Amino acid sequence: MGIVLTKRHHMGGSWLGFGVFVLAYGLSLAATPASGQNLPGAIPPAEFTRLAEKLAADRDAGAEETEGPEEQALEILDRVALGSLNVAAPDSEALNSRLAAFVTREPPLGEGFHVFRLGGGPASFALLADFGEGGPSAVRVYAGAPGKLLLAARVDRYAQKDFFDDYIELVPVPGGAALFVTVAGRTDDFKTGVFTAWHFDGHQIESVWTSDIVEQSMYDVNANGFQLSYCADPNPDDPRVCHQGRRERFVWQDGAWKQAESVTLAPSDAAR
Repeated sequence: MGIVLTKRHHMGGSWLGFGVFVLAYGLSLAATPASGQNLPGAIPPAEFTRLAEKLAADRDAGAEETEGPEEQALEILDRVALGSLNVAAPDSEALNSRLAAFVTREPPLGEGFHVFRLGGGPASFALLADFGEGGPSAVRVYAGAPGKLLLAARVDRYAQKDFFDDYIELVPVPGGAALFVTVAGRTDDFKTGVFTAWHFDGHQIESVWTSDIVEQSMYDVNANGFQLSYCADPNPDDPRVCHQGRRERFVWQDGAWKQAESVTLAPSDAAR
């Protein structure tokens, strides 16, 4: 807000006092942004809310889905994310606080938007966009010179035709390479899902491993790699019963995703 003061011939005390007051008030407004102003992502654009609701509703109704609306919603998130990452000292925690405001439902029901820093260098980031348990999900990867990050790769059902995008989790794998694992569909009581490892080489992204659909799954990631435990022999008559479990550990070694360990678990261990 700006206030223009015009020159007046009458300079009596009352006019001068009023002018000083108006000038001070105008300067204070200029120095203090209104709520939400200059805070990218503090309030989601109405267009984003409309698109997000459409994506979830179309999936829920079994309507024909096209790439356009999803890509438009993701491009809005790209602008918010890149605007915060392309600064002298990117603050991913502050960015994620802004992205949390983009959730359109309360309770969220699986909807969420979050940025993760990937391993390796130079710095690259992955944005996970979940449009709810009933809606699609996607990953955007940002990379480039500091302060000049761009959208460098994407993971979605249009870029990867066989990608299962029904609600996903994203797990960065620490180390000298930009790696992460997506966990898709793991929303039922038996934690049934599909795990996929992705490698980003600075220019393009590649799927380097995909699990079968596994039940009663649990996972962990640490300096020793990515570990997955699951029921390898479920009871077809009672999914709560597991005859045999398995624990597998994977590492990135010599430029490849490799299985470093595979251990059979007793039924009691598999259920944990």
